Amino acid sequence: MKINIDIDDSHEEARITIQAKEWTQELQELVNMINKKKQQRLPGVNQEQTVLLEPKEIDYIYAEKRKIYAVSKSSHIEVKMKLYEVEEFLISYDFMRFSKSVIGNIHRIEKFEASFNGNLCVYFQSGSKEYITRKYVNAIKEKLIQGGQ
Repeated sequence: MKINIDIDDSHEEARITIQAKEWTQELQELVNMINKKKQQRLPGVNQEQTVLLEPKEIDYIYAEKRKIYAVSKSSHIEVKMKLYEVEEFLISYDFMRFSKSVIGNIHRIEKFEASFNGNLCVYFQSGSKEYITRKYVNAIKEKLIQGGQ
């Protein structure tokens, strides 16, 4: 990848141009990083109170019975968003799809083990565990090998 930076008083605002032969995951991650806004928190509901969740403290988000829940070390908090909306919201925090109903934080993974059916069992730092279905295993392994970069 080649990077050119042109600093000149005549420029009124910063402008970024990406020139590439094709769109890649690396380019998507670069765009996500550039677009990353000020630290945002995910709103959730716990016992009729709205709470703000720090994305870096969430292990995973899952859907069950048409409701969405965020799981952290000490709690299961309901999130009043659709799963795909949560996924878009958290993509810049390195959350990835684990299955049709689960999105996980790859920075909170402590270890994982292969299951006999091709799935991965993932253990989080909090002690909770979740499964990654075969469809998503390769993408997760690639991300983990890159160190979440």
